[in-house]
Amino acid sequence: MARKRKHHEGATTEYDESIQAEAVEPAPPKHSWLYRKIQKLRNAKQMDFLLFIVLFAIIAFGVIMVFSSSYYSTIDTVGSAYVYLRSSSLWALFALGVVIVTSFVPYKWYSKSFISVGYMLVAIGLLLALFTPLGETHHGATRWLNLGPITLMPGEIAKPAVIIFVAWYYNKMKKYLGGWITNLFVGAVPIGILALLLLGLIYAQPNLSTAMIIVFVMVAMMFIAGIKFIYLMGASGLGVVGLLTLINMRGSEHQNRMSGYRNPFADAQGEFYQTIQGLLGLGAGGLTGVGLGNSIQKALYLPEAQNDYIFSIIGEEVGFIGILVLMAVYLVLIWRCTLVTIKAPDRFSMLLCAGCTMLLTFQVLMNIAVVTNLIPPTGIGLPFISYGGNSELIFAWCMGMVLNVSRSFGKRPYRRKPKLTVVK
Repeated sequence: MARKRKHHEGATTEYDESIQAEAVEPAPPKHSWLYRKIQKLRNAKQMDFLLFIVLFAIIAFGVIMVFSSSYYSTIDTVGSAYVYLRSSSLWALFALGVVIVTSFVPYKWYSKSFISVGYMLVAIGLLLALFTPLGETHHGATRWLNLGPITLMPGEIAKPAVIIFVAWYYNKMKKYLGGWITNLFVGAVPIGILALLLLGLIYAQPNLSTAMIIVFVMVAMMFIAGIKFIYLMGASGLGVVGLLTLINMRGSEHQNRMSGYRNPFADAQGEFYQTIQGLLGLGAGGLTGVGLGNSIQKALYLPEAQNDYIFSIIGEEVGFIGILVLMAVYLVLIWRCTLVTIKAPDRFSMLLCAGCTMLLTFQVLMNIAVVTNLIPPTGIGLPFISYGGNSELIFAWCMGMVLNVSRSFGKRPYRRKPKLTVVK
């Protein structure tokens, strides 16, 4: 039906309701779930790109050094020099995939009680499963779970479990604890009991290095969370007493390591053979090294050169200058993780990033200290460089969590602004 409307000029205009209906803008089209997720990823804030580039460089360098250090040993055992190259390349790709995927997983998911507590319980259950027929023993240590096609190391799985749980606990208890942790029984005792439990389970494998790193990380996170210094010293003293007690209970094996590392040449063909061969490799490298791939120690002199003592092969092939460059790259990685920790938007993410940063720092320092004989020998790999799929994936997950936190304050990716045309 047509209507008439008078204007102030006195003219009339006809309007048609059907025409008005056609002038209404159509509803926006409904997109699929996948399309909405892709758009959400495109609009995601940018992560710390320098951290990711440095991480990629370390992982790539690790593949090269694993291939170089394992060249002669794989020829001697399986007749092919490319076994570790193929497997380490595959693990490196998986690790990069884990970093990228977990960088998009919201860190607040880990702050949920059923995830943090559940993951901690799963880690303790896997550690207990080592003492069942599922536990697999190599070189006198039961550190692996044989689950058919896959092999797990519960000690490695426990590292991020501890970080997530401690961050969740102190974030959950912040309304009871306040700024500084002044309540001993709420702030320190539960974490101390958990530390002693994990210390006993992991040391019983035996795996002294992983037990020490987990306890160090927990103590560092307690300090960052605001625990009173006197409580921290008490917890540290309790941990040292517990560790010495376990060493004495273990028997002569670890006692000999603790006392004999000061003079490893006294047992050059026995307990400290690997230590001495590692020191010879570092010394042979000199200032500039013998050249990539030209190591002598990897020619069946240094046992398991691609694992815990790969730092010795690096020093022999690229020399002291190459080691300094590698340490500088690690320092950049730790520096970027520290910046993310400082800029973290809330207490949980701050403690989460701090735990991941401390884990990386302690393991790098401990591996170098073992290879250079500053501390007694114990099995611990160099993060992202030593061969080992479990360790590489766990550290990749930790770096992915740090990258996700960095997205919370990162800038949005650059978008080209549309050109504006002025109509005259």
